[in-house]
Amino acid sequence: MAVTDEQVATLRAQLAGQVEEHRQLLDHLDPDAARKGYTALIAAAFSLAVERRFNSASDVGIIQFVSDVRSRAPELAERLDPRTAERIVRAAMSDEDINDINTETLYRAQLILLGGLIGDEHLDANGVDRVVSEARKLADEWLA
Repeated sequence: MAVTDEQVATLRAQLAGQVEEHRQLLDHLDPDAARKGYTALIAAAFSLAVERRFNSASDVGIIQFVSDVRSRAPELAERLDPRTAERIVRAAMSDEDINDINTETLYRAQLILLGGLIGDEHLDANGVDRVVSEARKLADEWLA
């Protein structure tokens, strides 16, 4: 199973800050296909964004980033456990075991943190397209 064009469009809308379009596209994704393809696309984009942002698994930098993301909106602070988020970021750069984190929590944290990572890059439309294209390529490799 490969990542679909619909899944790519959904992520692109989210990363471009098109909230309503993202919600509409997300609501129309095939749930079974999204469980594998879309979650792999999110994970790939997250991993690539973490690699671009962090040179090492420095606890101070990761803690500051997670704290900053959580402070951007009250609902983010409620939905994103700081210790879990920090572990997820570190795991993207290392072999840290996060198998104890349930799938829904992992997905939600990656999506929130990805939004923060991409937002901090201040990408234009072409930059967002490059991010999504790179993520699709990586996700398709993982799914092959």
